[in-house]
Amino acid sequence: MTIREVLAANLRRYRQSAGLSQEELAHRAGIDRTYVSALERCQYAASIDVVDGLARALAVQAYMLVKDDGKGDGAE
Repeated sequence: MTIREVLAANLRRYRQSAGLSQEELAHRAGIDRTYVSALERCQYAASIDVVDGLARALAVQAYMLVKDDGKGDGAE
């Protein structure tokens, strides 16, 4: 699994666990909803600042978004 795929799977999993839509997560992280969607589809590589903002919005530590813990959904 590539780092983009890991980020995409973890981002989607944590977002859904928090009960947030892509739009609400984007609002909380200060980014555009279409950017969240693109990240979840492995279309863009996120900067460390974006990863930090998403982690804060999801109330997780940033490393958790890029850690390959084998819980990815395998869709990517």
